[in-house]
Amino acid sequence: MVTPATMKTTILAALLASALSPVLLASPAAARPMTETDLATFNRLGAPAASPDGQWVAYQLTTTDLAANKRSTGLFVLDLADSKAQPISVADSPGHNESAPVFARDGRHLFFLSNRSGTAQVWRVALPGGEPVQVTQSALDLSGFSLSPDGNSLAVWADVAEGCSVDACDAKPKPMGTGREYDRLFVRHWDSWREPGTYSRIYAYALGTDGKAAGPARAVSASIEGDAPSKPFGGGEEIAWSADSKAIAFAIRKSDGDEPRSTNLDIVWQPLAEGAAAQNLTEANQATDSLPAASPDGRWLAWAAMARPGYEADRMVVHLRDMKTGKVTKLTESWDRSVGSIAWAPDSKSLLVTAQDLLEHPVFRVDVPSGKVTRLTERGNVGNVVPLADGGMIYTINSVSAPDDLVLMDAKGQTRRLTNVNAEKLAGIDPVMYEQFTYKGANGDLVHGQILKPQGAKGKLPVALLVHGGPQGSFSNSWSYRWNPAVMAAQGYAAVSIDFHGSTGYGQAFTDSINRDWGGKPLEDLKLGMAALPGIDASLDTANACALGGSYGGYMMNWIAGQWPDGFKCLVTHAGVFDLRAMAFETEELWFDEWDHGGPWWQRTDAEKWNPVNYVTRWKTPTLVIHGEKDFRIPYSQSLAAFTALQRQGIESKLLIFPDENHWVLKAQNSVQWHRNVFDWLAKHLKGEKVK
Repeated sequence: MVTPATMKTTILAALLASALSPVLLASPAAARPMTETDLATFNRLGAPAASPDGQWVAYQLTTTDLAANKRSTGLFVLDLADSKAQPISVADSPGHNESAPVFARDGRHLFFLSNRSGTAQVWRVALPGGEPVQVTQSALDLSGFSLSPDGNSLAVWADVAEGCSVDACDAKPKPMGTGREYDRLFVRHWDSWREPGTYSRIYAYALGTDGKAAGPARAVSASIEGDAPSKPFGGGEEIAWSADSKAIAFAIRKSDGDEPRSTNLDIVWQPLAEGAAAQNLTEANQATDSLPAASPDGRWLAWAAMARPGYEADRMVVHLRDMKTGKVTKLTESWDRSVGSIAWAPDSKSLLVTAQDLLEHPVFRVDVPSGKVTRLTERGNVGNVVPLADGGMIYTINSVSAPDDLVLMDAKGQTRRLTNVNAEKLAGIDPVMYEQFTYKGANGDLVHGQILKPQGAKGKLPVALLVHGGPQGSFSNSWSYRWNPAVMAAQGYAAVSIDFHGSTGYGQAFTDSINRDWGGKPLEDLKLGMAALPGIDASLDTANACALGGSYGGYMMNWIAGQWPDGFKCLVTHAGVFDLRAMAFETEELWFDEWDHGGPWWQRTDAEKWNPVNYVTRWKTPTLVIHGEKDFRIPYSQSLAAFTALQRQGIESKLLIFPDENHWVLKAQNSVQWHRNVFDWLAKHLKGEKVK
């Protein structure tokens, strides 16, 4: 039932606020629908950095050679003083990747990571067009680096084996046989088997007057055995230099065999003075502590922390430590949003943080020390926030309709678009119509959703219902290269997503509500949402619909197959949980499964209640099953089992397995194959088209 609170916002093309140029709003006569090839080959912008004087902004740009199935990343700089300035290429070596730009203190040199020497090392180039010079000569591939505020030191991190350093490692005799030997968990994580004794470790180099690293490197994170930054996704956001460059704060996941059951990350403060002891600042908190950020004036150390151990989707609250007194304040305790990034304003009087808010992901200013929160951006997905010395900021922004570009916001809140890296590609593609809506879901709670349709669509449209993963997540008003509703809509469908109970951006209670209820309120929300859609948009033909989902969304497809077998004409389940019992013992991050379902399998009071395998005899919906063999989060055997259940019962089905993909499909050609299989499946069952 649609209520008066129903919200409709129809927007053509990119919802990137007023900062972006009208090129994306154009509708050329020769435009055409977006294809899977377009999606795989859009240019990808990231990692902006600003020079200390505010003259230059640097960023990395990734391009795709689809025929070669390769991506290449190069670096560009842009003169901020010239509103008509064109990007200047400063490091783009053919066949290699240059990434992670960082300005030197003088603003005239740019440090970056490159594999042009054969291994990933730090390099430096004079601006705007000098010849790059290698800075580090490490024995290992470096994963990342961070330059100290005074410009005299360099922190680097890499995967380093026990008994080795980032500078050198003697080859050890290989054991007889190919077997891996373990006596504790983790044995594998995300998509890689663990190598006992090998961890991501942080080291520090002094920099000479020539800008090159002077060895040997000093071990920074050696006081605790574990990964710093954390794996598999931790990076530079988990490392922070002190304002005086005399200490490094970092997040670390301790390795003690308990990692699969623990979400505990700690913030460690390591002075660089000879013999100085490390201090674990968050030892008392057994949940996640991350995103350390030291204030420019040296007084504060900020970080974000969860309160509940074992829960990966708890609220991230900004904590503030007075470095003189040691007093810690929970700065955003009263703000019911979870921060995703932290950056200090240059005057040290406020923080710039990002957080999901309903279907948007804005940047907010948090006052220090009052904790007052002010929203600074409106629509779209903001990230990579870089504060500027004059009180402004640079950030990336994307939406459901366009990938990332750079925007400059001045101290008065006025915005200027800096880049348009996909202008030519987008100019030739039909924009989409975008609509946000609300309705009453389970328990009468307000539930939000989105609809994307082809521009100028007439008559009834078949519906593709996209169910997000997580399950504590959201499709939101953001761009994705994997589950992209715009490219789905471009095929002639109404692409619909619903932020069911358990989704993020609506307060922690709403996120928590899926706990031990995977198949309950979320399924009710989807049913009520589908029932409400004709009243929201009469062009949606909900009787002619397919549902698609990955991860938890894939679980929901398997659950729908047994609980709502007449709801859809077809299903697409990607990396979906089929048997909760097997999942409880096979997944690598046990905390995810145990928190959501009430502990280890043998302790659950209703372990089989939401298990799809128990209802396979009700299945009858044609289903496309997809998985990656390198997926250790939800092992591919879950999809093999689902496909077996379909085939043994004579239900129309197809299996697509990627031997070189993990929980996600990342390679360009694999992305094209994934989409073509999905599009063919939808066309066959919703449009009656014959496909090969």
